[in-house]
Amino acid sequence: MVERGPSEPRTVNEVLSACSAIIRDHLPSTWSLTSTPAQTPERGSADATLSLLTPDGQEITLVVEAKRLIEARDVAAIRAQLAHRTGQHPDSVGMFMARYLSRSTREALAQAGIAFVDATGNMLVRAESPALFISDRGADSDPWRGPGRPRATLQGEPAAKVVRALADIAGPWRIRDLVETSSTSTGSVYRVIEFLEAEALAVREGKGLIHIPDWAALLRRWSHDYQFLRTNKITRWIAPRGLPSLLDAMRTSPIDQYALTGSMAAGAWEPHAPARSAMVYATEPEHTAAAWGLRPTDAGANVLIAEPAYPVVLVRRVKAFDGVSLAAPAQVAVDLMTGPGRAPAEAEELLNWMEHHEKTWR
Repeated sequence: MVERGPSEPRTVNEVLSACSAIIRDHLPSTWSLTSTPAQTPERGSADATLSLLTPDGQEITLVVEAKRLIEARDVAAIRAQLAHRTGQHPDSVGMFMARYLSRSTREALAQAGIAFVDATGNMLVRAESPALFISDRGADSDPWRGPGRPRATLQGEPAAKVVRALADIAGPWRIRDLVETSSTSTGSVYRVIEFLEAEALAVREGKGLIHIPDWAALLRRWSHDYQFLRTNKITRWIAPRGLPSLLDAMRTSPIDQYALTGSMAAGAWEPHAPARSAMVYATEPEHTAAAWGLRPTDAGANVLIAEPAYPVVLVRRVKAFDGVSLAAPAQVAVDLMTGPGRAPAEAEELLNWMEHHEKTWR
């Protein structure tokens, strides 16, 4: 990983210089790079052209568009611009350079087939002939973000409430309806929606209606900031008679404020190999564990009980397994995305089920 320099690139030319230097540092030692900035920029022209030359004389041409900052919602426009500009340079590769690119923006650029690099060292360059693949990771957050500017995040309870409402219930939405359904302040809802718009995860339709074009992408983005093990207070337990007996206890005990999540819950919709451990939300972990006959442990736990950081994780629970309370499918999917072992793969299996049965759970 190439460390960024101490100075913030403040102009497009400084972005071009810093990013070109990063690419040069990542090239094989026998390759060379020459940069040709636009001398008299015209409408529709590239900001720069990079030539990567191999030892045997083969060349890769990178047609560059550069800006100090962009957001994920800008990627479609950048793709159109680069498609026009690479059309003027046969066999060239479109590239975007910026001071900093957020994770979601990098993912959107990669999905659009656009090479990129930012001044912190985040980069992806691919070419077929001659073959070249360079990928590296720089900063995970903007090192030059000014004080007082809002953080690019979906952390916190208001975001959790809004995301769950948007995922659980099909729109489109009016702001006032989203405020009521999510039980969140108007200001918080506006802030979350503005962030989602910047991330290309929400769009405004006619009459200001809010639409979520890809609920799975919304859940994946939320999982960056909300994680079962990190966000909640976790206690570890052993079900001495196994997980089937735990389900029996859930059915018969008077405990109500709980929700099964993770692999065991996902099996209610998308069957897979038997789970080896259980993940559960419960508002009173100690009381719940005692009612279910669990034993505390520091090692070898097969039950994880999370005291919810946000009560919304228990909202819109469903019943399965003959009366066991499960977290909503959207919540279960997010909890699996950052789970151990096969959990991320199980999240994808559950998302696939959700896509094909959307009317069942939304």
